[in-house]
Amino acid sequence: MSSVSMPPSSFIESPNGRIHYHEMGEGPPVVLIHGGGAGAFAYSNYRKNIGPLSQHNRVIIFDMPGFGKSAPRAAPAGLFKSMAGALGEVLDHLKIEKASLVGNSLGGATSLRFTLDHPDRVDRLILMGTAGSLPVHTVTPSEGSFRLLGFYRGEGPTMAKLKALLEVLIYDTSGITEELLAERFKSAVEPSVVANPPLHLFKPNDRLWTEPLDQLQHKTLLIWGREDRIVPLDAAYILQKQMPNADLVVFSKCGHWAQWEKADAFNRLVADFLHN
Repeated sequence: MSSVSMPPSSFIESPNGRIHYHEMGEGPPVVLIHGGGAGAFAYSNYRKNIGPLSQHNRVIIFDMPGFGKSAPRAAPAGLFKSMAGALGEVLDHLKIEKASLVGNSLGGATSLRFTLDHPDRVDRLILMGTAGSLPVHTVTPSEGSFRLLGFYRGEGPTMAKLKALLEVLIYDTSGITEELLAERFKSAVEPSVVANPPLHLFKPNDRLWTEPLDQLQHKTLLIWGREDRIVPLDAAYILQKQMPNADLVVFSKCGHWAQWEKADAFNRLVADFLHN
């Protein structure tokens, strides 16, 4: 699976902080929302998906506040609320009344939070390794969560800490190239990010398993890697149990980045789900 070239950059000048985004393709709108790992940004997380999915959809990807080229913003009501607010600004700016949402990890939690707050603005949901749920059997916080949250603590960000983090994010660590490390590290050590790491904005109310998920009638596809060491597979069970129209697909030999590690299968699965 080769990645598509980065589409042209666009910006939203919001009073809450600038938002950077790309769009590609025509058709029903789909927003791909990235995760919260160190150095994450929209194109990095979805470079293997935006091209194939844009063949039949208008695909939008955006850097969430504090990531990539988007400005950080406060999160007085919790991180998920803040990120969902940014998603709403993207849709408003692009004059999109209703879109399907594809979210990985923090992006999945952002998608769920937005859907709970604005159910009429969401068509279908695709959620991969979604944060905000609760593992049924696995000890929490997970091993990967400690590495995720510890990246900016102690001696601060280092290349060794980033490599250790990526090694728990994916199953096949041969995919961790020097190019990927350099790209992520450059994004992770931007001064504004180091000063205000977005994940440090988590608050006790940043949980979703206590929300009325049973009221969400949206057709939902949960996608998990069996070997996910950030948000373990058993965190999917509560979501599948509560959400009345949620189906679960599990990839073997796959970690937290299903859209990246299983890109070809993921793209086919999502395209079929969006159009059937």
